[in-house]
Amino acid sequence: MKVRLTDYQKEWQTRFEAEARLLKRIFGKEIISIEHFGSTAVPGMKAKPVIDMMGLVRRIETIDGYASLLEAEGYEAAGEWGIEGRRLFRKGGDQRTHHLHFYQQDNSQIDRHLILRDYLLQHPEEVEAYSRFKEKLAAIHESTSGYSPAKKKYVAQLERRALAWRRDRE
Repeated sequence: MKVRLTDYQKEWQTRFEAEARLLKRIFGKEIISIEHFGSTAVPGMKAKPVIDMMGLVRRIETIDGYASLLEAEGYEAAGEWGIEGRRLFRKGGDQRTHHLHFYQQDNSQIDRHLILRDYLLQHPEEVEAYSRFKEKLAAIHESTSGYSPAKKKYVAQLERRALAWRRDRE
């Protein structure tokens, strides 16, 4: 898939909220909460225009029974997609609009994503640096198959700073 890096759009928050309402109607009480995370959740951040959403549930296995309802709304199931205990659904085909990540409420991956989001919301200098880094990668890598792996080391370092920031605040 081609890298589509864009400037931050205020409408991303509105699109998240609309999709969260839809998901709450589909899942009802199965969803404990729905979080907007990733680059589209951070004002000022350059991002691929794909809304990352995280649904927290009591039991991850229950999500498998909702696949047909999500497919009716344009989502395709992608399974765990490299993260044990996750259920990933993608919407929009080649012009992807949403990634929906489900985690059981006690999954260790949850904090990593939300702490990074919160850290970036409090550190505009990190947002600027990360955005510049993404622009450089997008100029080199035309496809997400090259772009995404090229970000991993930078993101891991950013996550470590975010986790240290959180520990310092506790």
